[in-house]
Amino acid sequence: MFQLLDIIGTMAFAMSGALTAMNKKMDPFGVFIVAFVTAVGGGTLRDVLIGRTPVGWMLDLKYAYVIIAAVILSIIFRKKFDRLRTSLFLFDTIGLGVFTLIGLEKGINIGLNPMICIALGTMTACFGGVIRDILCTEIPVIFRKEIYATICILGGTVFFLLRKLNLDNDVLYLTTSLVIIIVRLMAVKYKWSLPTVENK
Repeated sequence: MFQLLDIIGTMAFAMSGALTAMNKKMDPFGVFIVAFVTAVGGGTLRDVLIGRTPVGWMLDLKYAYVIIAAVILSIIFRKKFDRLRTSLFLFDTIGLGVFTLIGLEKGINIGLNPMICIALGTMTACFGGVIRDILCTEIPVIFRKEIYATICILGGTVFFLLRKLNLDNDVLYLTTSLVIIIVRLMAVKYKWSLPTVENK
């Protein structure tokens, strides 16, 4: 289940990056680069911080193959994504849920404190999107009013609470990912947001 979620998250974030780049009318190389950094940016930061080098995508070519496949599919079926913003949002939300979980698991595997694991999960899920938005000259979602990183923190908290119940790992992974995805969908639907800070 964990390996499957990893591939799904990589594919989802890569497609999110590709769709954003196409929305900005980039050429195929630009689309690939934005898709690539969106998919592996968070994981790269996480691996560097925990001293796991070379970073994951350099040791396993499956990530490159998944990203290439995601870019090709995004380009071929771009006209099928008639609601580009909706497609982008859905792929980004799936990636958010899955990559939070992956960051949590990496922290647990090296014996880090749960709070640090949640921070790693949040970085893994959010940092690729930050790079994507900067390259596409957008204000990163994480810095806007929309709830984004907060949902990753919530998901991490739910993960550790459920973990105390000794649930099967597959159930734990799936439940945590679904909590993050559902809460984000609800946050957008009902316009939940954090208050902005203004200098008056």
